[in-house]
Amino acid sequence: MLETPATFIPLMAPQDDPDPLNFVFLAGQMLVRTDDLALPPSALLPALGVDAARLYPVGSLAGRYCQSTWCARDTPAPPGYEWRGMRSLFGAHDDGFMGVAGRASQIADWARTHQFCGVCATPMAMLQGERCFKCPACGMMAYPRISPAMMVLIRKGDSVLLAMHTASAAKRFTPLAGFLEAGESIEEAVHREVFEEVGLRVHNLTYFASQSWPFPHSLMIAFTADYLDGDIRIDKNELSEARWFGPGDAWPEKVPHISISSILVDAHRP
Repeated sequence: MLETPATFIPLMAPQDDPDPLNFVFLAGQMLVRTDDLALPPSALLPALGVDAARLYPVGSLAGRYCQSTWCARDTPAPPGYEWRGMRSLFGAHDDGFMGVAGRASQIADWARTHQFCGVCATPMAMLQGERCFKCPACGMMAYPRISPAMMVLIRKGDSVLLAMHTASAAKRFTPLAGFLEAGESIEEAVHREVFEEVGLRVHNLTYFASQSWPFPHSLMIAFTADYLDGDIRIDKNELSEARWFGPGDAWPEKVPHISISSILVDAHRP
């Protein structure tokens, strides 16, 4: 599963390291060497328009310092390198490395989108010892954005409910999912999303697991729940199909355990 490994230590202050791991991003893509998908050395950063002020500490991976940065949209990849979407690198690098890359991408996106104060437009300054930008003029503070989203697998006897989301690029049957609204608890979001998307009511919510999902800054919080009542009535703006899968049905094809969604489904296969 995509997650940061036990050998990773978050760091808030820049480190003096002659050979760091440089995670460089452009519009959600990461810079890698074409032949072996290695990260670029520090010597390449000036040619990309990156100076020391735009290098942000991420942490230490197995004793190797990691830092993150971003490039302007029109920045070409240097010879021998290419911009690659993060999803295309799943399986090419190990899950622990990609977990750190996901964390680095969120830090880079946060830095890119908070160069100026959202209240008074003053250039922002990084606070020492904290992952936070603060406006020197009005004091507005900006931490990395995290967008919590619930996920739920509904059980009905020996069957579970899976749905095809219209916005899904993979076009696979998955558990129901949705983002929290302001002022909402995770549990309230589960009940609301289930009723809105499929017209059902559930109970006996049980926490399953959580996962950071850097596309671009989600935190997925997964549950199981038991069917209470109602008939399936899909929201066609969100879903193209939703149905029960039981022991006698042909289940969706198994996929690598990159996301918590596949782990949740596989934990309940007959």
